[in-house]
Amino acid sequence: KLQYLGSFREYYTNNLRGEIFMKKLIKNGFIVDGSGNKGYRADVLINGDRIEKIGENIKANDAKIIDAKGLVVAPGFIDTHSHSDLQILIEPEVMPKVMQGITTEMLGQDGISMAPLPVEYISPWRKNLAGLDGDSDEIDWTYKDTAGYLSMIEKVGPGLNECYLVPHGNIRMEAMGLDNRQPTEEELNKMVEITRREMESGAFGLSTGLIYMPCAYSQPKEIIEMCKVVAEYDGVFVIHQRSEADTILDSMEEVIKIGRESGVRIHYSHFKVCGKKNWDKIEKVIQLLEKAKAEGISVSFDQYPYVAGSTMLGVILPPWVHDGGTDKVIKRLKDPELRKKMIYDIENGIHGWDNFVEFAGLDQIFVTSVRSKKNEDAVGLSLIELGKLRGKDPYNATFDLLEEEENAVGMVDFYGTEEHVQTFMRLPEMNVCTDGLLGGKPHPRVYGAFPRVLGKYVREDKTLTLEEAVYKMTKKPASTFNIKDRGEIKEDLLADICIFDKDTIIDKGTFTEPMQYPEGIAYVIINGEVVVDHGNHTGNRPGRVIRRK
Repeated sequence: KLQYLGSFREYYTNNLRGEIFMKKLIKNGFIVDGSGNKGYRADVLINGDRIEKIGENIKANDAKIIDAKGLVVAPGFIDTHSHSDLQILIEPEVMPKVMQGITTEMLGQDGISMAPLPVEYISPWRKNLAGLDGDSDEIDWTYKDTAGYLSMIEKVGPGLNECYLVPHGNIRMEAMGLDNRQPTEEELNKMVEITRREMESGAFGLSTGLIYMPCAYSQPKEIIEMCKVVAEYDGVFVIHQRSEADTILDSMEEVIKIGRESGVRIHYSHFKVCGKKNWDKIEKVIQLLEKAKAEGISVSFDQYPYVAGSTMLGVILPPWVHDGGTDKVIKRLKDPELRKKMIYDIENGIHGWDNFVEFAGLDQIFVTSVRSKKNEDAVGLSLIELGKLRGKDPYNATFDLLEEEENAVGMVDFYGTEEHVQTFMRLPEMNVCTDGLLGGKPHPRVYGAFPRVLGKYVREDKTLTLEEAVYKMTKKPASTFNIKDRGEIKEDLLADICIFDKDTIIDKGTFTEPMQYPEGIAYVIINGEVVVDHGNHTGNRPGRVIRRK
């Protein structure tokens, strides 16, 4: 057991807890094993942290019995786009994820995350990160790199399994700062070296967000050179592409070029087409996926099952406003003449820039989180409503809010239709994700993305079969990201399991009251330990940091 668990400390701790070494026998369940094959009735015996046996009428007198009669026994869900990067250090249970059946999540998204973080950039980077992942004085920010960050997660004892992507923005910052310019050859070589260092630390790939600073300043050459390193490790390049709206076709061609020239596997984040005037591009978008596959480029994407997105409110500002980092943003927001230019650019557009106000509308963008108590009255309001509350036009009311909150404001924006969600959901490249920001009044996907697929899109709308949906939540993401020993109910694999009622499972959160746990999740087991029992969290935190092997 000592050799199996890897250290005396872990052995000792888990024996004191007792639970992980008790055999567990899941009886009478309907197994949907994650492979996509038809479900079947069988028992599952768990010994320690692994599945020991699957079969009918298994006998184990020394096992704790979990009666799954009338329930589905599935692998634990894998969230390939998560923003728990800071939350895992502060509230390591990450209840919104575990309570919906998620047992593993992928951190480091959108090119903006926790590591690497050179000490000299801690202050400006915390401000840049705050709109996505929040901010806190409760942690020690001097961990420096991915190895240090992952060690911090291990020390707090995570509630679920955590994987990491090294973020492009962090790499760029360490190599050349936050300015809007192209790297010198020396700086580009440094980016390549940093990418290799972080992949060696266990990252599963590289992420970027080409609407976020400083990632948006980059050109394909820069990304291709980093992706060549990622490809050497058979890692994944995960991208919030440069446009999901007016120039999405050009944007997809850019991503395909990166895959072609680097050899890296491509994974599009939260795949969608934004804005009514762009909905006619959906067929061409799907054709581009097919074109890439025909060339031999590996392409996949994740999707959250809602018609609204969520990100930091600062993305409504034109790209030039972000040049140099958050401190420069705040300085520009104080300038009345520059505010006029911002309004002009928002109302008239900039080619190649995803203009959230243009494709969603001021009335369909809602404030979800702020940092200070002073502006808590803005949470839940549209930008139109915010203007009325402040007695100003919505633009200047929004600029005031961003200035006062130092850009640490979250938002929800409505952009699509249910038909489009279903169209992308059916594609073979798709797997499920949450992409939820955890601060303030969040998007309901934080609490319910996976149960929503099973309740609405499987049971009610028949968009997917039960087996297809479970595959897209388990084995598909595990295969896409090369997460070993998880994603299936199979002998000798690690025991990450979600047991749910297919007839009642559903998300409960709404856009006005999002912080509600779903119905229908009976048990969640992580690394062989019960974390949700009869729908209640046990307080156990058996999660692990998973490093790329």
